[in-house]
Amino acid sequence: MASANEKKVAPPVTKDSPSTKSSKMHRRSRSGCFTCRLRRKKCDEGKPKCKACRHLGLDCEYKRPQWWSNNETRRKQKEHIKTIIKKTKTNEKNASAQSQYGMNHAAQGYSDDSADEYDPTFDPSFATTPGLFDPYAPNIYMPPDPYGAGVPWEVDVKTERHTYVNDELTRRDSSISTFSTFYPPPAHVTLPSYTGDDWVQHDVLESRQNSWTEGDFDFNALDVPHVAHHFEPQCSMVQLEDCDRPLFEHLLQNVLPMLFPVQEAYQHGSVRANVMLPALENNKAYLHSCLLAAATHMKGNKLFFSPTAEDDAMRHKLAFVTIVVDALNNDSCHTEMLDALLGMISLQGCVGSAIDLEKELIPWHQHFQTAGDIVQRLNLPQTLESNAGTGAPPTFNMSLTAWIDILGSTMLGKAPRFSNTYRNMFFAQASTGLEKLMGCNDYVMYLLSEVACLDSLKVEGKLDDIGVCNHITSLATTLDSVEPQELLQFPFNKAGILRPKQLTKNISAVFRKATRVYLCSLVPEYNRYQPATVNLIAQMAEMLQYVPSGPNGFDRCLVWPMLICGANSIPASPLRRVLSERCDALGDSADHGSFGRMIRLLHEVWRRNDDMVISAGVCEATPVTAGSPSGSISTPIASASILATAGTSTGAPSSTTTMPRNQNVHWRDVMQQNGWDFLLI
Repeated sequence: MASANEKKVAPPVTKDSPSTKSSKMHRRSRSGCFTCRLRRKKCDEGKPKCKACRHLGLDCEYKRPQWWSNNETRRKQKEHIKTIIKKTKTNEKNASAQSQYGMNHAAQGYSDDSADEYDPTFDPSFATTPGLFDPYAPNIYMPPDPYGAGVPWEVDVKTERHTYVNDELTRRDSSISTFSTFYPPPAHVTLPSYTGDDWVQHDVLESRQNSWTEGDFDFNALDVPHVAHHFEPQCSMVQLEDCDRPLFEHLLQNVLPMLFPVQEAYQHGSVRANVMLPALENNKAYLHSCLLAAATHMKGNKLFFSPTAEDDAMRHKLAFVTIVVDALNNDSCHTEMLDALLGMISLQGCVGSAIDLEKELIPWHQHFQTAGDIVQRLNLPQTLESNAGTGAPPTFNMSLTAWIDILGSTMLGKAPRFSNTYRNMFFAQASTGLEKLMGCNDYVMYLLSEVACLDSLKVEGKLDDIGVCNHITSLATTLDSVEPQELLQFPFNKAGILRPKQLTKNISAVFRKATRVYLCSLVPEYNRYQPATVNLIAQMAEMLQYVPSGPNGFDRCLVWPMLICGANSIPASPLRRVLSERCDALGDSADHGSFGRMIRLLHEVWRRNDDMVISAGVCEATPVTAGSPSGSISTPIASASILATAGTSTGAPSSTTTMPRNQNVHWRDVMQQNGWDFLLI
């Protein structure tokens, strides 16, 4: 037994503290000098000059030169190099004119070496040059990035552990975790396998040049407030507790790649590297919203299940709310809180299981109401309108706000909060940055805002039937005016490379068709069996084939159009079969995020609306997808005998077939009755 005079020693206490040393973000190097890269020739990386540059008398630069910064300066440099090559070869020919052999040798050298990038002959060494023609590198999925921001990034997070005895520091341990934000490209966009010298070499180089031209992304299209407009590697210090490191890794690898897939198509990793990661460093509320999304994704996904995910989600949810409430009470950090609130709304649309729907403590529209107050306080709508004539880019937060505002208003049956701004932008023929953020053309989104305003007036009873019809006619005419005449095309070139501009054209066409269906649904005495509506939705089924599907496709960008057209489809509609096929292609991902909630809602709408059809024996109930939410919901799809007598390829019932005309149950009513506060965008 210890004596009374013995000094008691306290047990060791361990404290976690984030390192004060900045974690580093760095990118993998690309081989070869910049001159050889521009000529698309393999470089031997000789110092101080590589063999090709030394032989041709060119400047050999291994440090990124100024002319590499944009397409125009690169083009001028190409012309300059071409002139130098011709001049060098001319001098060589003159110097060797005394010897026939030397002259032939010089002529042969001119033929071989001057055929830089202007020669369509395929250079096999080009295919093996790291970072230039690698089918598993990001630049084959995404168009090459003139700024160098599209290459893989890594984030080092350093966490220190301090051990104290009687408040004296006795031990210090540190660990560094490296997380890569790069993920491999979709399998369907890699190059075809090499089949020998008879491969279509010219087409490959030509299509590659086309993809560069189309995919060159003007980052000024969206004004990023967090960083200056340069694209050098940045250092970032993300302060993490030791227990949050698995969540952070899961966030980078599995959650952030699902956010803004259209913008990813234009420039791989730009938003993550230049918007999200800097915000994670400086904005605690934003960090908590991201880690909450990671925990929610792990909780609802069997592949990534963690026993602590539920506790982690609640911990970060409460921390987020505490920080935001304190900042609002102190009337401070408005920009940071806007980032956090918009991040919370958009991230929650990517995660969560549609099978286990839990009621949120704070629904998305309450978050957005607070975000809208901050947007007004920061005068973002006024700034957007005042810059409409100057060509200044919209701020990223205003573009994200408009996306949530316009589509979110349809969830609530209310007019968009900033509908006047969108109307003014439409008349000014100016962009809010929506097309390159979420895929739909800005003008179509502006018109969708007008349809949402009309829907709100109808719900509130502020317009009679004649007034509603007049507005519908006017909006339909305006929709006609923004519909292009050219036919849709598949968004891939001959080499299988994604063409972002064509992708957004296709997505815009899908949204335009869904907007027309939404407008038709506001007609008094509307019925989904009307031939015009049936034909519109059948056309939607055909248009969906032009948007890539599957886990690496863009179905998550089409949640709202699928909801509107799916909810207004009849059992015989081909759209239901197309949705079933796309759900199967998505696999387990079809049950998560906004897409999974949309499918869950459609199942319930179909079940209620089609009960009378099924009871009349017109249709048989069949599963829409093997992986449907809860695994047991069936979707009414017309039987083969009914389809045979339908009379049209669009699925419209023939005049000899008697179809029940039940009263439609609106999808918003189904949401309210089930207590679902969904934001399906």
